[in-house]
Amino acid sequence: MTRLLCRLNINFPEHERRTLLMAGISAGFASVFGTPLAGAVFGLEVLTIGSVGYDAIFPCFVAAFLGDYTTRAWGVHHTLYTVTQTASLTPASILSAIAAGIAFGLTALLFARCTHAIGGFFKRHISYPPLRPFVGGMLIALAVFAIHTTKYIGLGIPTIVAAFSEYLPRYDFAAKFAFTSLTLGSGFKGGEVTPLFFIGATLGNALSSILPLPSSLLAAMGFVAVFAGAANTPIAGGLMALELFGPEAGAFASIACVVSYIFSGNRGIYHSQRLGARKHAGLQANPRTLDSSSESPASHAPILQR
Repeated sequence: MTRLLCRLNINFPEHERRTLLMAGISAGFASVFGTPLAGAVFGLEVLTIGSVGYDAIFPCFVAAFLGDYTTRAWGVHHTLYTVTQTASLTPASILSAIAAGIAFGLTALLFARCTHAIGGFFKRHISYPPLRPFVGGMLIALAVFAIHTTKYIGLGIPTIVAAFSEYLPRYDFAAKFAFTSLTLGSGFKGGEVTPLFFIGATLGNALSSILPLPSSLLAAMGFVAVFAGAANTPIAGGLMALELFGPEAGAFASIACVVSYIFSGNRGIYHSQRLGARKHAGLQANPRTLDSSSESPASHAPILQR
């Protein structure tokens, strides 16, 4: 709806267009995942790294809760993710959560850089834009035929659910990482959120062989933390964990989200994000769009598809 209004050239002031964009993002996130609190805060966090636009807090919260209510009233049921085993908050478990958060943050950093690098490669070598996703789609199809499974394409909901209750192959996250990076980098737009949940949940599942935390808990932590790092939205990630998994798992997931955000660098998956505040003292803060684009915020809004 936000994009439609902008394309219709309705003469909104710049401030109102930004508020409308943030409210639309909040409503979309909340309605797709059934997390109105996380959706509201996601809309406030995602446009500017390190800065929350409280001037839009009321429309974002109203839009998020109305979006979630509309989806539920329509009879849409969201996927349930059940954490089968948690842990007590002790110094050892907190250190393990921090270690997991570092792994999730570095994975988010690598994912964003790989996706942007693949996109740059396609732009340099294929000048005709519609040909890029065609070539990328052919490569994905060939890879699927080569490995004889469709496990790593699409949303991957069954694998995400399985990560909470059983041990999965340790390479699942890497395979989904590769397929998703190539898909997005070759020009397909949207559809990065749930694949990041897949990558995070399966990575957490794999880390259970190293860290002394339950695999189900680590899957929940990775589910939100990799996305929080890649999108630079740690508060929304923590709230999402609380809404989806409850307070016990949510506490560990919130720690992982904050650490992931710190280690994920200053460039995420969304080109339109502006750098409002530095994450580390040694980094230069420059409030500009990360891809140096001069277009309006609505023209490069995050595409929140599953």
